Amino acid sequence: MWAPLTVLADDEAPDVLIKRLSVDVLDTIKADKTLRTGELTKIIALVDSRIMPNVNFQRMTASAVGPGWRQASPEQQKRLQDEFKTLLVRTYAGALAQVSDQTIAMKPLRAAPEDKEVVVRTEIKGKGDPIQLDYRLEKTPGVGAGWKIYNLNVLGVWLVETYRSQFAQQINAKGVDGLIDALAEQNKANAKKG
Repeated sequence: MWAPLTVLADDEAPDVLIKRLSVDVLDTIKADKTLRTGELTKIIALVDSRIMPNVNFQRMTASAVGPGWRQASPEQQKRLQDEFKTLLVRTYAGALAQVSDQTIAMKPLRAAPEDKEVVVRTEIKGKGDPIQLDYRLEKTPGVGAGWKIYNLNVLGVWLVETYRSQFAQQINAKGVDGLIDALAEQNKANAKKG
């Protein structure tokens, strides 16, 4: 009897997923000279293809936008997701552009088999002090759906909570469209830098 391939994804533990993704991305950057020189468009493509399929982007965006998410129309929600994704991919890619000889160290996973949400703690080690990088993941329903990242903690700061206060100020001042416009402007400014 053949086991369906989708079962494999379901069997991957959250810490194994994070280790695999991290090692894959770091090794890919180390092996590709144009990635090592920090060519942002190639790094963005790498993040988009390898990391983003493992992120619950709707949950991440809804959490960051907070109560304003429920006020947003489906079209506004889509635009918020698109702009927030561009912002996060570029931020993550900018950090990866600094990669040279870094390695990933996994901290022990503290989770029960029945847990639906876990935190996977890692450290990026290289020159200088280690960088704390933690991931919040949720078990997605369905066979083979596996685990999805929905928040990141960089150096002790959870991204979603950080953006939530910024986004709330924008929504209070200029509404959901004002937030979308502000994200689009920030992305355009970042694109000119890169």
